[in-house]
This record gives sequence, C-alpha cells and structure tokens, in this order.
Amino acid sequence: MSCEPWQCAEIAATKKANPIQKPEIVVAMIKKASRPLLIVGSNVITRQLEGKPVIDFIIDLANASKVQVLATAHIVGEFVKRGYQPAGFMTAMDIGNRIVDPTWMGLDGKGHPDLVMFVGLPYYMESLLLSGLKHFAPDLKTMTLDNTYHPHASWSFPNAGSDVWASNLKVITSKFSEGGN
Repeated sequence: MSCEPWQCAEIAATKKANPIQKPEIVVAMIKKASRPLLIVGSNVITRQLEGKPVIDFIIDLANASKVQVLATAHIVGEFVKRGYQPAGFMTAMDIGNRIVDPTWMGLDGKGHPDLVMFVGLPYYMESLLLSGLKHFAPDLKTMTLDNTYHPHASWSFPNAGSDVWASNLKVITSKFSEGGN
C-alpha cells in the first residue's frame, strides 16, 4: 500500500495526510467527534466491491455509526431507492463552500461539523475540496474513506486494492455494530 497521491502531479506541500494504517482509527475518530459528517459522491454507484455497489457498504456504515450523510446532489435518489434517507444533499462545490464557512451550523442547524469524511467523489474533485478545506478551514479534521491516498486530507487510507477497501469498510461497520456508539 502506497502513501503517494493517486493522481500524478498532486502536490501536498509540507503538510500531508496521516495514513490510516488500521480501520479502527476511523472508528475512534468518529466516536471522538461531536459532529461528524460523511459526504458521499457518485462513484459509490459506479464502483463495486464484492459484487455490489459501494453505496450498499456506505449505507451499512451510516446505519451502524449514526453519522450524518450528505449526498452529492444527483445520487440522493440512489440512497432513497435503497430505503435510506440522507440528512441532506447538495452539489459538491456548495458542500465545500458551506464547510469552509465557520458560521454554517450544519445540516440540522445544531453546529458546525468537526470531522468531515469523504467517499466516492471523483478523485480530482475530492482533491480540490480537501485542498480548500486544508487551507481555509485549517482546524477542521478531514478524512477520506476511499482506497486512494489523498494528501490534502488530515487522514487518508493508503492506495489499496478493492479487496482491502471492502475489508476496511466492513471492519469499520462491524466495530460500530458490535459495541454501539
């Protein structure tokens, strides 16, 4: 597994993401956060793990962890078709603008997110969003749950194959399912 940016020429400057070596780190960070938010992009529909769309793994994770899910605008219907209602939906760029705004009180109006996780956005788009957050919301913790390393995040899984990605998502979900949150 590599901790080099998945996209060529992606330069992180002096501050790079901490590699997530074990999925239990994700669980601990979510449990520690008071207002975690999971942003889900369109690649959860187009990519498959173990013969099913990644969105199915994400719904299992969201149900187990009780993390608020914010869907990018056009995939909200895919969640609803599967019986899951995300906390909100909007365009990816609008999401980035709101998160960087310290006065935004979150989807429920109860406070700004303190941990923002990303999964399933196109790599170049996720990279731009994370870069903006790194520079304009430096106290915000960010994490990617994809199988590609994102140097602009606070925490990111290293580059890995689909089998490792599926295993990581299942371990995260199981840790919430077995011990409650």
